[in-house]
Amino acid sequence: MADVKKIATRDSYGEALVELGQENPNIVVFDADLAGATKTGVFKKASPDRFFDCGIAEGNMMVAAAGVSTCGYIPFASTFAMFAAGRAYEQIRNTIAYPRFNVKICCSHAGVSVGEDGGSHQAIEDIGLMRLIPGMTVIVPADANEAKKATFALAEFQGPAYMRLARLATPVFEEDYPFEIGKANVLREGKDAAVFACGLMVNEALEAAKLLSAEGIEISVINVHTIKPIDAECVTKYAEKCGN
Repeated sequence: MADVKKIATRDSYGEALVELGQENPNIVVFDADLAGATKTGVFKKASPDRFFDCGIAEGNMMVAAAGVSTCGYIPFASTFAMFAAGRAYEQIRNTIAYPRFNVKICCSHAGVSVGEDGGSHQAIEDIGLMRLIPGMTVIVPADANEAKKATFALAEFQGPAYMRLARLATPVFEEDYPFEIGKANVLREGKDAAVFACGLMVNEALEAAKLLSAEGIEISVINVHTIKPIDAECVTKYAEKCGN
């Protein structure tokens, strides 16, 4: 069996920022002393005059990004998910989301897949915390291609948004399906059950579907890349379809 191509979503995020920066002079990037890990360092190299390292001061970074957004710029602010959703939660809630400023918070090293960094860095609460904030859009891309599309979509989207990225290199899907904020993608059809997944778990769900298929059980796999606003129509359709 041929080797599966694997790319981390954080890598394609960095590449997308470089392309966006070349196309749009209003794209600016903020980081909190983690540019090598979040992959914003590639944007720094390409557009150093529009890159701002705020140091280990995530709250200050969010406030600065909020201020810059009022001047017509489109700031992408990055750090580890634990430091943004955790340490800078108040600034995100009050300074970015409450006034509906156009800031894109894109954070890597989320979830338990960043095992080697230890429990203190394994942000598992970030999705819940961000989706609870009124006015916040929450996106969790499933692979590198989707992460790139999501980054471009966020540049066009007006309003605050949170995107969860992963440290781990994961399989890139062969199918090149479209990406639209708020619209889930059905990656596999099945009559017996439906699995709704996001991020790295989408590939795991597809692998599980293959194993179940060999046993005569066919499941639908739906990539719910946008957690908020969720695609209620799609979720309801497949829940009803496979709920009997």
